[in-house]
Amino acid sequence: MPQTPNGFVMAFDYGLRHIGVALGQAVTATSTGIATVKAKQGKADWRAIDQLLEEYEPKQLVVGLPLNMDGSVSDMAERAQQFGRQLGKRCGLPVSWHDERLSSRAAKADFEAAKAMGTANTEHELAACLVLDSWFTDAASCD
Repeated sequence: MPQTPNGFVMAFDYGLRHIGVALGQAVTATSTGIATVKAKQGKADWRAIDQLLEEYEPKQLVVGLPLNMDGSVSDMAERAQQFGRQLGKRCGLPVSWHDERLSSRAAKADFEAAKAMGTANTEHELAACLVLDSWFTDAASCD
């Protein structure tokens, strides 16, 4: 795992119809959902993603990797990896992968509380927050 950069880190929870996006501050290791980008059959709305990258100027990108429960690579994990590779090529930023098993399930369970606190507006954004929060925790343990 790379060292946590100074500045913003942007995380993505990839899905076939929606891509949750969260932004985190590396110094405080906190995250907030910032967007749910539409996707059509797994194809991202790159214009919307490019606008987010331009607006927030992150230093690092994190893509959730939906592995199977046994740790093997699922079909969705392969698609998320493809998305992350395209993302990195488009913007020239480093991309880290982070295990996101059960993040969508946790986002469904915790969404109402997160929405009330202003952390996320959709379950997709909250799932991206959970991926990023976990990435920050792992990065801190490696520093």
